[in-house]
Amino acid sequence: MATYALQIAGLVLGGVGMVGTLAVTIMPQWRVSAFIGSNIVVFENFWEGLWMNCVRQANIRMQCKVYDSLLALSPDLQASRGLMCAASVLSCLAFVTAILGMKCTRCTGDDEKVKGHILLTAGIIFIVTGLLVLIPVSWVANSIIREFYNPIVETAQKHELGEALYIGWTTALVLIAGGALFCCVSCAGEKSRSYRISAELDFKCTWERYGTEMGICWQKEKCFANF
Repeated sequence: MATYALQIAGLVLGGVGMVGTLAVTIMPQWRVSAFIGSNIVVFENFWEGLWMNCVRQANIRMQCKVYDSLLALSPDLQASRGLMCAASVLSCLAFVTAILGMKCTRCTGDDEKVKGHILLTAGIIFIVTGLLVLIPVSWVANSIIREFYNPIVETAQKHELGEALYIGWTTALVLIAGGALFCCVSCAGEKSRSYRISAELDFKCTWERYGTEMGICWQKEKCFANF
C-alpha cells in the first residue's frame, strides 16, 4: 500500500513537472524590463521569451511578436530554446512511461519486475528532464544578473528575472523529486522481491543429512537448480 502511495505521489509530481515544463517553454516572461533610474518609463513593460517578445503600454493591451530569426536571439536564449524543447518531449515521455509502470496499469501485465524496470526508467527520465530545465533557466538568470550589474550596459538595456525563471526552478525541483520517488519505489520493489525469493528458496530447500567426518552438511545446489 505504501509503495502504491509513493507511485501516485511520483506520478502527480511528474505530471505537475510536465505541465510546468511546457508552460515555461511557452511563456514570454524570461526577461522583463527593469525599472531603475529616473528616466525609465514605468508604464511600459517589455518581456522577452524563447519564441516572442511582448510590450505592454498604459491603456494598451499586450502586443507580442514572434522572433523573425533565430539568430536574433542571444546565445543563451538560443540554447535554452533547444534544451527546453528537449525537456518538453522527455517530460511527456517520462509521464507516459510512468503510467505504464503503475501498479494499477494492466496493459503491461502483472510482472512486478517488469513494472519496476519501467518505473526506474521513468524516474531516470524525469531526473534528466529536471536537469534539462534547470540548466537553461539558471543560464539565462546568470546572464541577466551579470548584465544588470555591468556598468558598461546601458540602463535601458538591463533586465530583471521574469516569472518563467522562477517557475522553471520550481519545475526542475518537482521533476527531480518525482524521478527520485520512482527510483526509490523501483529499488524498494527489487529488494522486496529478493527477500521473497530468498524466503521461498529456504522453504523449498531440504536438509540432506549424510555421514561424514565433518558432521552434518547442508546442500542447496539442487534447490537453486530446480527453482
